[in-house]
Amino acid sequence: MLGTLVIMDNADQQTQHARTADSADSPVGSRLVIVTGMSGAGRSRALASLEDFGYFCVDNLPPQMIPQISKLTEIDDPHFQRIAVACDIRGGELFESLLDVLEDATVAPTCAVLFLDASDKVLLNRFKESRRRHPLEDSRTNLKRAIEIEREILEPLRARADKIIDTSLLRASELRARVQSDFISSEAVQRLSISVNSFGFKYGSPTDADIIYDVRFLPNPYWDPDLRPLNGKDAKINQFVLSRAETQDFLEKWTDLLLTTIPHYISEGKLSLNISIGCTGGRHRSVVLSEETTRRLRAAGYPAATMHRDILRDSEQHDY
Repeated sequence: MLGTLVIMDNADQQTQHARTADSADSPVGSRLVIVTGMSGAGRSRALASLEDFGYFCVDNLPPQMIPQISKLTEIDDPHFQRIAVACDIRGGELFESLLDVLEDATVAPTCAVLFLDASDKVLLNRFKESRRRHPLEDSRTNLKRAIEIEREILEPLRARADKIIDTSLLRASELRARVQSDFISSEAVQRLSISVNSFGFKYGSPTDADIIYDVRFLPNPYWDPDLRPLNGKDAKINQFVLSRAETQDFLEKWTDLLLTTIPHYISEGKLSLNISIGCTGGRHRSVVLSEETTRRLRAAGYPAATMHRDILRDSEQHDY
């Protein structure tokens, strides 16, 4: 489904243009993101997306605390390099100070405001479907009127926003993609965590693997009495496995497959990828090929790490 084009009136356009002209930095990579907007427009999902991409997130923060929390981005701590906070109408009277706080000299230079919006009809349907109560709804104010009041209150904040995302026609995955596009640098998106693990099928397949490949089609060093006590980290086992033409043919095609698919995992928003390579006992062939796969992925620029689940299993157990 396509996202909704947000059309602002002249005053909004002038305000937005002024903010763009005054700021040398785009929201991408902002060290502090204020997530706000209409109740039911997807604020919680947007905050969760930022958290998935490495932001330290705080929900329903009183605006008066933003200057203090913004100082955390200045300390030498990787946990607080990027912070996102959600402030919304739930804060009641405390929320009214948000506009003033955003002009604070300690906040404005590093802050970007994300405003989530949706049409009144969509918001009405969402609250009815979820059976949740609107923060402004009470015995004297029905849902429709509560949405109207909230929109009036938030209009100045909407005009102040760096980014406005209308979620009326967006699925959750599409909202995540918009947040990624607007606030996450391409370098950060590329930091897919890749784990390449060896294992032995005789001890069970890993339950947390995204990709499992069986390399038992390759000749097994176990049947050589001199090689049997060794494992895949020994040079003799490495030579036995990698020197074969069928292994090299497999590695070329295997590497090409991974380098073709990994960018698509990244574009779908995947943050970690578990590749598991199995042989019979998890000591010889799978170890060598996991190490070689990791080496090739690193050479291609991907941060990959290797783990060997069964390499320390009893070498005297039959590996066939």
